[in-house]
Amino acid sequence: MYAVIKHSGKQYTVKQGDVVALDRIADVQKDAELQITDVLLVNDGTNTVIGTPLVANATVTAKVLGERKGEKIIIFKHRRRKNYRKKQGFRQTITAVKIETILYKNN
Repeated sequence: MYAVIKHSGKQYTVKQGDVVALDRIADVQKDAELQITDVLLVNDGTNTVIGTPLVANATVTAKVLGERKGEKIIIFKHRRRKNYRKKQGFRQTITAVKIETILYKNN
């Protein structure tokens, strides 16, 4: 069983037991339970339910593993023939969550 969820403008394909790196979620503690109700698609192996835009009666439960920093992104700006170069690095703060359950109640 897998689902497609939406979190902070991005879409993630998740299965039970996956560890997903989401954008930073403010005000959550480590080992807290997180309910994600923005489910776009649910597949149980035989049936696929696509939401319009969200699937009704579908929730994904996740456990917060903690915060960390993601991969470094290099920003390099330059102007040709002007001897202007600027190099910056950036590391996004992310929240790691483990997908516990995917629940879908068919009406």
